[in-house]
Amino acid sequence: MAGTSMKSIKLRIKSVESTMQITKAMELVASSKLRRAKERMEKSRPYFTLMHGALAKIAAANTDFSSVYVTRREVKKTCYVIIAGDRGLAGGYNANIFKQTAAHMENKTVCALPIGKKALEYCDRHHIEVLSREFACAEDMTVRRCNEAAFILTAGFREGQYDELYICYTNFVSMLSQQPAVMRVLPISYTKAETKEGGPHGLVLYEPSSEAVYDAIVPSYVSGMVYGALCESVASEQGARRTAMDAASKNAGDMIEDLNLRYNRSRQGAITQEITEIVAGAEQ
Repeated sequence: MAGTSMKSIKLRIKSVESTMQITKAMELVASSKLRRAKERMEKSRPYFTLMHGALAKIAAANTDFSSVYVTRREVKKTCYVIIAGDRGLAGGYNANIFKQTAAHMENKTVCALPIGKKALEYCDRHHIEVLSREFACAEDMTVRRCNEAAFILTAGFREGQYDELYICYTNFVSMLSQQPAVMRVLPISYTKAETKEGGPHGLVLYEPSSEAVYDAIVPSYVSGMVYGALCESVASEQGARRTAMDAASKNAGDMIEDLNLRYNRSRQGAITQEITEIVAGAEQ
């Protein structure tokens, strides 16, 4: 019995050691990807401010401004861009964004454009109307692919397929903290206060019109918002995966230590039993 127990413990130790090697390798890969994702995210952040500021100036500087992208209408249907990962083993990364999305979608007629394999699976599982399945791989999303997604989204909004557009993504706060968020993209909000600097200001003329210029810029703006949210989400996913794999490696180490202790105890028990049997046989 002792031999069988020792053998099973030894096999278990080897199995956990193999798993620990995998988790350590995944942690190193996630750390490497995280550095690149953070750099890309930090470079993309200024684009939001500049583009939103330009759109706000165009809209606020024209008293008779009118564009389909700023006009509020009765909300009959809402579209969500859901950004999630292509795989699991990232702690609560995917579960948290889906929980936030479900809470925001509650009691609404919705459709979605999923980015990432897990996001597409979520939409299929909950029978959510999908605008396009072309963006099922988040790792393949480049600026060009974000442009393609933005033209699909703006065309649908312009044609009245839905009345609001939101992006569900994960905001990268730090290596240890990632916050799921829902950001409204369309219709675009603006106020006079956004461009008011005091005193007289120059009049800007747009050709052929401010509305035409505005409508031409909005798809690029939406593309930038999608790309920026994607950069934040990718960095968050790698941070969450690194943390999860680090915790898994530590747990595996603790488990190996406990199994070694049990193995030594079992081995000591077997040796003691053998000595007892030898002594008992000698006395006979």
